[in-house]
Amino acid sequence: MGLFGILAALGLLIFLAYRGWSILIIAPVAAMVAAAFSAQPLLAHLTQTFMGSAAQFVMQFFPIFLLGALFGKLMEDSGSVASIADYMTKTLGPQRAILAVVLAGALVTYGGVSLFVAFFVLAPMAHALFKAAGIPKRLMPAAIALGTSTFTMSALPGTPAIQNAIPMPFFGTTPFAAPGLGIIASAIMFGFGMWWLTRRAKSAQLAGEGYGAPSIAEEAPPVAAAEDKLVRERATTSGSFDPAEIRKSEERPGLPPIAIAVLPLAVVIIVNLLMSFVVLPRMDASYLAQPEWGSTSLAAVGGVWAVITALVAAIVVLVALNFPGVPSLRETFGAGCNASALPVLSVASLVGFGSVVAALPAFAAVRDWVLSIEGGPLVSLAVATNILASLTGSASGGLTIALDALGDTYMKLAAETGLNPELMHRVAVIGAGTLDSLPHNGAVVTLLAVCGCVHKESYLDIVMAAIVGALLALVAVVGLGSAFGSF
Repeated sequence: MGLFGILAALGLLIFLAYRGWSILIIAPVAAMVAAAFSAQPLLAHLTQTFMGSAAQFVMQFFPIFLLGALFGKLMEDSGSVASIADYMTKTLGPQRAILAVVLAGALVTYGGVSLFVAFFVLAPMAHALFKAAGIPKRLMPAAIALGTSTFTMSALPGTPAIQNAIPMPFFGTTPFAAPGLGIIASAIMFGFGMWWLTRRAKSAQLAGEGYGAPSIAEEAPPVAAAEDKLVRERATTSGSFDPAEIRKSEERPGLPPIAIAVLPLAVVIIVNLLMSFVVLPRMDASYLAQPEWGSTSLAAVGGVWAVITALVAAIVVLVALNFPGVPSLRETFGAGCNASALPVLSVASLVGFGSVVAALPAFAAVRDWVLSIEGGPLVSLAVATNILASLTGSASGGLTIALDALGDTYMKLAAETGLNPELMHRVAVIGAGTLDSLPHNGAVVTLLAVCGCVHKESYLDIVMAAIVGALLALVAVVGLGSAFGSF
C-alpha cells in the first residue's frame, strides 16, 4: 500500500499541476496522501518533514533566487537585454536569424539573466528576424529554448543558473564542476540543436512555407503571457522569475551601448570564477564547523557563496552604469525582489513533497530500484534526475528531490568507488535539464505563449532542440566520465 500511495500522490501532483492548480497547495496535499497510505503521522510529516525540508531549501537558495530575479529585472529595465538582442540582430542579420536568436539567448542567460526575462525580450527580436528571413515562426520557440534552456542552464561551466547551484551543497562542488565535460556537453547540445533547426528551416523554405500569419502575440506578447494565470502557475515551478512582475516597472526609453550592456554579464562570470578558484580556496572558514554556523564546511557553502557574490557585484556595476537611465529604480528593485518570492516557495513546496516521500518506509524499494539500475552510479543518477524532473515538470524541483533523497547515498558510493563528486554534479544537472521539457513544463508553456505558438505546431522542434540534444550530451558525459573520470 505504501508504494501505491507514493504513485497515487505523484499522479495527483502531476494531474492537478497540469490543470493549473497552485503547487503551494497541491504539494502538501499530495505529500499527505502518500503519508496516509503508509499509515504515517500526517501532522508530524506536514510540520516536521515537509516544512523542515522546504525551509531548508529556502535557507540555502533564496539568496540566489532573489539576486537572480533582481539582476534580471535590472537588465531588462536598463535596456541591457534589449541592447544585446538589437546588437545580435544588426550584426548577424536575417540571413543568420536562428543563430542570432540562439546566441543572444545564450549570452544573457549564461551571464545570469533570468530565463523568463530572456523569453520576453527575445521573442520580439525573433519575430522580426524570422519574418525578414522568411523562416516559419513555429521554429521560434525551439530557437529561443536552445539558447536559454539547454547548455547555458546545465552544462557550461560556471553558469549561475539555479539548477547548477543546487548540487553544490550536496556534493561540495563549485559552479565550475567538471568543466571539460561541461564544454563537450555544451558543444553537443548547441551543434545538434543548430543542425536540426537549420535543416527544418531549409526544408520549410524549399516547400514554400513562409513566416506565417501574424498573431496577437506579436503585438503585445509580454502583456498577454505575463497576465495568464495558468502560465504563471506553471512558470513559477520551473524558473526563478515570476512572469507577473515583468511589467510592474518601466523600462528606460533608449538602449545603452553594447559595451555597457554586456559588462554586468562579464562581471558575473569573472567574479564567479575568481571566488571559486582564488578567493574561497584561500579563505580560513574553519569557524563554519561550529554549531552556531550550522556545523557545516566551506565545501558545502562555497559554491553558493561564489554565485551570490558574483550576482551582487554585477548588480552594483549595473546600477552604477545605468542609474540615470532607469525610470524608477525603486519600482525596478521592488518588482525584481517580488519576482523571486513565488518561484522559491513553489520549488520549496516540491522539495517538501519529495522529502515526505523519501521518509516513507516504501521509498526504500524505490531507492533500491534506482541504485540497482545497470551501468553504475552515474547511469542511475541520470535516470533518477530525469524521471523526477519529468514528473514534476521542473528541473530544479526534480533535481532537489532526487538529491535530498539520494544525495548522501551517492556520496557514500563515490567514496567507496573513487567517483569524483564533480562528475556527479555535472551528470545530475544535465540529467535534470532533459526530460523536464515535457509539454506541462512551465518554461515550455510560457515560451509558447510569449511566441504566440501552440504545442501542435512547435513542440516537436522543442523536443529535438531541448530534449534530444541534451540526452545525447548526457550520454556522452556519462560515457566519457565512466571511462576517464572528471575533467
